[in-house]
Amino acid sequence: MPHLKSEALLNKPKSKSNLNTSISLERNSRVVGDVKGLPSSKSVSNRALVLNALSGNQSQLYNLSEARDTELMRSLINKKEKIIDVMDAGTTMRFLTAYFSVSGANKILTGTARMKERPISPLVNALRHIGADIDYLEKDGYPPIEIKGFSGQKNASVKVPGNLSSQFISALMMVAPALPKGLTIELEGHIGSRPYINMTSLLLKAFGGVSQFENRTIDIRSGGLKPITYTIEPDWSAASYWFSFCALAEASELRLSGSFESSTQGDQVMADIGKIVGIKSEVKNGHLLLTKQDFSNKLEWNFNDCPDLAQTVLPLCAVKGIEGHFTGLESLRIKETDRIFALRTELSKIGAQLTEPAVGQWRLIPAKGNWKSQYEFSTYHDHRMAMGLAPLATHFNVAFDDRNVVNKSYPRYWDDLKVVGF
Repeated sequence: MPHLKSEALLNKPKSKSNLNTSISLERNSRVVGDVKGLPSSKSVSNRALVLNALSGNQSQLYNLSEARDTELMRSLINKKEKIIDVMDAGTTMRFLTAYFSVSGANKILTGTARMKERPISPLVNALRHIGADIDYLEKDGYPPIEIKGFSGQKNASVKVPGNLSSQFISALMMVAPALPKGLTIELEGHIGSRPYINMTSLLLKAFGGVSQFENRTIDIRSGGLKPITYTIEPDWSAASYWFSFCALAEASELRLSGSFESSTQGDQVMADIGKIVGIKSEVKNGHLLLTKQDFSNKLEWNFNDCPDLAQTVLPLCAVKGIEGHFTGLESLRIKETDRIFALRTELSKIGAQLTEPAVGQWRLIPAKGNWKSQYEFSTYHDHRMAMGLAPLATHFNVAFDDRNVVNKSYPRYWDDLKVVGF
């Protein structure tokens, strides 16, 4: 098993009482301090766990994410039981579908009601083409699925739509070295979330794999994976919320602990967005310092490579008075919830409008101010709805229906808010 710095969260005892899980934040316009609980990257951690398993479970993995999704991946990847419940973890569902398929295991993969609404057919079709025997147990194209075995590699190349979740592509990439003939993946159509594909390629190379990604073709050789020592970098998706706090507060200076000198994550473009919406970010002594600066009253951005930043950036713009013109939000409709619907609904509560004047084109009309003293927001069982809307507490009191939803990716989020003044 990989070496861990942190204790697993899955084995903590559950509360015996069904307590109200709502949470409220009182308005605070001054946000200053050191954020030391910033999680490590969930995306990098989950990939490292799969590659560790494929290389013999002998790697030394440091600073693994404490997010529930990562703890779930760690718990399930070596599980002997037939039924694998991934709960609401989309990454876990997709990565383990590929992992168990090439390992020849007989597994049933299932999850929450929402997970059963999230399509998996592009990955299943590709794995069937390669040689896996997979059945849908309820609705064609969606979990739950049963992996019955792997009779041997039938094909060494596969075509996959590039405009859907990059997790389908990453799942195939990681198991490719375990195939006798390796794998060539041809991406069809528009390619979304390219940085996540690059991340997977870099992790493969770190574990000894041979991976090449050029234009629309990914070539991965058979074999080569070996145990390594690897430290997981801080999570830029989590860092983005602190950019929002910094931009919205009247007075702010935040120091994010961790190594930010280089990153494999596409969400590091938050630093570029920050320059437009009023945040200066600079690396000092290995940490990231956020301070305020002048901002533009308009933001145009394509979220194709960084869709997880949408729930940070749109609420920020809505309150700060920045008109937004956005593209690349299509994949938000098949996430933990329909994030387009959720953002439109919750932002309307404060007087902002999110419209789609043309297919694939979104316009954000910011709120006009004149705030009420408090707003109550729904999380839709989506961690990023809670964390993306929380920075609005710099302008008014906010309340959320579920405090525990952040455990999916940032368990210490509310604790870190206390440190900086909430």
